[in-house]
Amino acid sequence: MDTNVESSTNYTHPELVMVAETVAREKGIEREEVFDAMEQAIQKAGRSKYGHEHDIRAQIDRKSGEIKLARYLEVAEEIENELTQVTLDAAQQRKPDAVIGEFLVDPLPPIDFGRIAAQTAKQVIVQKVREAERARQFLEFKDRIGEVVNGMVKRIEFGNVIVDLGGRAEGIIRRDETIPREHFSNGDRVRSYIYDVREELRGPQIFLSRSHPQFMAKLFTQEVPEIYDGIIEINSVARDPGSRAKIAVTSSDSGIDPVGACVGMRGSRVQAVVAELQGEKIDIIQHSIDHATFIVNALAPAEVTKVVLDEEANRIEVVVPDDQLSLAIGRRGQNVRLASQLTGWDIDILTEAEESDRRTEEFRTRSQLFIDNLDVDEVIAQLLVTEGFSTIEDVAFVPIEELSGIEGFDEDVANELRDRGRNFLEARDAEMTAQRKASGVTDELAAVAGLTPEMLVVLGEAEIRERDDLADLAADELISADDGVLKEFGLSMDAANEIIMAARAHWFEDEDAVEGDAEAGAEDGAETEADTSAQPEEAKDES
Repeated sequence: MDTNVESSTNYTHPELVMVAETVAREKGIEREEVFDAMEQAIQKAGRSKYGHEHDIRAQIDRKSGEIKLARYLEVAEEIENELTQVTLDAAQQRKPDAVIGEFLVDPLPPIDFGRIAAQTAKQVIVQKVREAERARQFLEFKDRIGEVVNGMVKRIEFGNVIVDLGGRAEGIIRRDETIPREHFSNGDRVRSYIYDVREELRGPQIFLSRSHPQFMAKLFTQEVPEIYDGIIEINSVARDPGSRAKIAVTSSDSGIDPVGACVGMRGSRVQAVVAELQGEKIDIIQHSIDHATFIVNALAPAEVTKVVLDEEANRIEVVVPDDQLSLAIGRRGQNVRLASQLTGWDIDILTEAEESDRRTEEFRTRSQLFIDNLDVDEVIAQLLVTEGFSTIEDVAFVPIEELSGIEGFDEDVANELRDRGRNFLEARDAEMTAQRKASGVTDELAAVAGLTPEMLVVLGEAEIRERDDLADLAADELISADDGVLKEFGLSMDAANEIIMAARAHWFEDEDAVEGDAEAGAEDGAETEADTSAQPEEAKDES
């Protein structure tokens, strides 16, 4: 064989250039990608003829279509494969200036493409062109997530709708992303929302949706110029696809009514969206930075008489007239569920009668608490509840002026009430401490911030007695409604996390102490070395 690295056997196929250009133009891919596919096809045919173990490579001249086929041998120190590698000595016999890592190129004669080889080459070219086409689709659509696109139904597979998006791109609307009771046939025009584009084993997939909340938001953006221009903002969307939806909007221009602009003249704008969503009823709601106002708006068309917010638990109680309860809840809880999704708050609905009964029961319970634990009569207990006192702690630690300022109380009564409250708490804490110690709860665990004596007793009963026992838990294990250790105390997730982190604080203190000792040791060593280097030469010699 000829040992000239640059030489090879050449044969020309001018039609290859024309074919590459035609395929690239029809498929919408780069001409170079088609040539790469052709080269890989020729290489595969060459390896089938000369042996798959050989490193056979092909090159096609991009202008003339000239094909060069050759075998490559790598110059290596250690031979792992004799068919693809050669030693440096052997290489230098053929090429004196050969070096490690270089390739020797042995030209090969032209391939007589038989039927099988030609079919194999065709399959490789088709596969590579398809891969290039899919890669182009991925690059084109990966930055289009969040857009609404128009397409045509190409086929339906097991309830999934395959949509032709033009330009040889296809998207899929999965069955659970369609609107319920919506049916498609081949050739139907369809609008959908691109919610994801990702590469999978079978190639890039474009996932479309008609049930996604943002699909409705994008439709309003197309129908309402004020939203497109940024004057009106869509703050949140909640949907029960095919049935009902709520959308919250606000305007940056006080002269423009956001709800009216979205409804349009005689409802023309909203009706265009409703028609696209197969008759889905849409409530357009004005957003408000005031949580209570926003939630009241979200529960429309139901009327609300009172709201009570618990910001720590992100929960709100809404009181409605008795005849508005079914309207506020909606069919199968739909109205309150959508309002909760729209606002991000957990909403509890109560009627005025239920709220009145609950207030009465709370008043009775709190009054009885003071009667039993402060040894006072019903009148004084009810006065305390009426003035907003709900726990013994409130009475025991309130400024004396607030207690004595209650109508019918004087300073002596106030002092007596506060003393009784403190005595009760001291006795209760002493009892809880005794129970805690009896259950084996350590003082280190008792010192964790956020834990009450009652909580410590419960922890001890659950065999959580050491500080590390508590530190090993997650917040969910403390407050879970099903089996949370401290579920009866009504802790929020933030409060539970704070308790867990307080129990773990000593871990970080120990780590800091170890690091501090290591740094101190390093500094002492450095000082000792510095002292030694500072000694006079005579002292060093003597030493």
